[in-house]
Amino acid sequence: MGGLLLGRPPTASAAPARAVPRRYTRAEWSARPPKAAATVLNRAPDHIVVHHTASANATDLSLEHAFTLSRAIQNFHMDTNGWEDAGQQLTISRGGHLMEGRNRSLAAIGAGDLVVGAQTLGHNDHTIGIENEGTYMTEEPTAALWDALVATCAWLCGVHGLDPHAAIVGHRDYNTTACPGDALYALLPRLRNEVAGDLGMRRRVREAPPPEPSGLPGPRFTFDHGPAA
Repeated sequence: MGGLLLGRPPTASAAPARAVPRRYTRAEWSARPPKAAATVLNRAPDHIVVHHTASANATDLSLEHAFTLSRAIQNFHMDTNGWEDAGQQLTISRGGHLMEGRNRSLAAIGAGDLVVGAQTLGHNDHTIGIENEGTYMTEEPTAALWDALVATCAWLCGVHGLDPHAAIVGHRDYNTTACPGDALYALLPRLRNEVAGDLGMRRRVREAPPPEPSGLPGPRFTFDHGPAA
């Protein structure tokens, strides 16, 4: 059902929020109206799921391209998958532009709540998903995307009081999929460390060796990054 606000008992206060990265709203990238208002749960997510979009590793790093990407993802999710809206809460382009995905996502984050997405099968009621433009089976993200991902995860961990060492995971940690790609998945220990550093926490995760092929199911077509809804 759309538009619900589901209650929770009071929880411990979140850690102080980090500086909010520049975010582009749905209105700014000209999103279509959703088929229904997203459900908002009156509780914080407990994990941040890192995805790749399983699309081309574009060389156009412009804001205009980022907006085009968001519209393409929304169209695919609504018209091909038959969903009510874009599935992910947030999207980062290869140019490092951070965009709102599913409707009500930014307002929910600001309130310490969770919009129920359609980004990780069986785990949409407790996770928030970030789609990172590109396919990262062998190639690593651009520096701009990486910096934005670190800043975004630090912001989310600060808002929701999450420990990045425990909270940041890949799509494949929940479902049988190669997402977020072998190369980006191998960078998750580094991501946790850099986010922890931004939050003034100890960097305690050993970084992973260079990735080897996982043998997990990779993208079959554009925007196919594994079970979502």
